[in-house]
Amino acid sequence: MDYKQMTAPCGLDCFNCFIYSGYADKELQARVLKEAGYSLEIAICKGCRNEKGKIPNLPMPCNVYPCAEKKGIAFCCDCSDFPCDYLHPYADRASQLPHNTKVFNLCLIKKMGLDAWAKDKANSVRNVYYTGKWKL
Repeated sequence: MDYKQMTAPCGLDCFNCFIYSGYADKELQARVLKEAGYSLEIAICKGCRNEKGKIPNLPMPCNVYPCAEKKGIAFCCDCSDFPCDYLHPYADRASQLPHNTKVFNLCLIKKMGLDAWAKDKANSVRNVYYTGKWKL
């Protein structure tokens, strides 16, 4: 797995996304189509970098990908402006989308390195986000 290619500049782990997984797994793709009500064009995503930041299931253009491309950086945590408003967390649809994990993932990538984060932590961050109990 090429973790750099399969991790968005904003820190989202495309390799753990059910829509990306549906690209390779036709059975999962059929479930995504049925359960999420997506069309086939939307249910197929090859990952942010492979899609040049134009993710089929997003209702609006991504601002992060072109910004990272313009600045010549791999990840937002490599930017002198990190964190910026492009990474702002939102409550709207928060329980459905992993976008509020971006800054946490980027901090872990910077601290642990990309491969260690991807292999040892990314999946647990996603699992805690969706199923963990709130605690301080």
